[in-house]
Amino acid sequence: MDLSVFKDPALAKGLIHSIDSWAPEQATLMEVCGTHTVAIARNGLRDLMPNDTKLVSGPGCPVCVTSNEDIDTVIALARIPNVMIATFGDMTRVPGSTSSLLKEQAEGRSINIVYSPLDALKLAQEHPDKEIVFVGVGFETTTPLVAMAIKRAQALGLKNFSVFVAHKNMPNALEVIVSDPELKIDALILPGHVSTIIGTKPYEFLAEKYGIPGVITGFEPVDVLQGIAMIMRQLHEGRAEIEIAYSRGVMREGNPVALAAIDEVFDTVDATWRGLGVIPGSGYAIREEFEDFDAVKRFHPEVEPTQNPKGCRCGDVLRGIMAPDECPLFRKVCTPENPVGPCMVSSEGSCAAYYRCLLYTSDAADD
Repeated sequence: MDLSVFKDPALAKGLIHSIDSWAPEQATLMEVCGTHTVAIARNGLRDLMPNDTKLVSGPGCPVCVTSNEDIDTVIALARIPNVMIATFGDMTRVPGSTSSLLKEQAEGRSINIVYSPLDALKLAQEHPDKEIVFVGVGFETTTPLVAMAIKRAQALGLKNFSVFVAHKNMPNALEVIVSDPELKIDALILPGHVSTIIGTKPYEFLAEKYGIPGVITGFEPVDVLQGIAMIMRQLHEGRAEIEIAYSRGVMREGNPVALAAIDEVFDTVDATWRGLGVIPGSGYAIREEFEDFDAVKRFHPEVEPTQNPKGCRCGDVLRGIMAPDECPLFRKVCTPENPVGPCMVSSEGSCAAYYRCLLYTSDAADD
């Protein structure tokens, strides 16, 4: 497929005209996908919206919503003798209460950046004398891969592989967002990657219970604009439905094989989200049949008392009640080189996306 069409200026111009035509007097649209956060900021889409249309970022970055307690638990695991941590790169820089994985690495702990849980399996095979702990962070997109890695480890009889599970599912968090009295969300730009796994059914309560439209979109500029145009049309016509604008990637039924892998390995449990607190049924825990691969049950790490960084408003940014540049630490104390909170660490974090966008705008103005 020729993806250049999804960057076509003529198509984008036509969609912007449709958005203007259908937009109500006021509308607040929330995206809940880190890749959408980046796409909207990088392509300047906020500036193309009608005057009283707001695009706000929600809890779409998995690293960002990981609680300080979970970060502290990973750090405690890293401090256990003979443990090698395997993690995605963004997680190394997220500050915990008093440390980070990057600081622990500087002090001699074994922290390994991997690109897949299968890389962690390979580490376990290559280092049979070490305990490999994979840090499982992410939404439904990455959860099936971790489930399959655990099944593979069991089949191989690997005794030195385990997982710290901080995976979360998106729909229950969305219910907290749309029922928050401090927020007035008119519609949701729904995540493309997550929806390839779960399909549309888990979102239907948004329309049926709360009367909030949602459109699943892709990640190119025309993708996002098409999704927004479809939302505006629903608002204009007084409809509330869950629609797909990303049909090249998402089917209504999702991916049954991936969903079956999740259900086989994980139970659904309550989970703590940064900024949102404990959300019932929004997390995962390894089932009893696979509990030998649960790092917390295996090592019982001693976790220090949790402290949240002073002045950091990451939680409010994740809830969509504050824009990143409204945080008093933004670009002053908190920068990508010296992040105070995870929203400035991850490339998909709202604060990091805003920072890069403002930096680009400033450089362009200087030219």
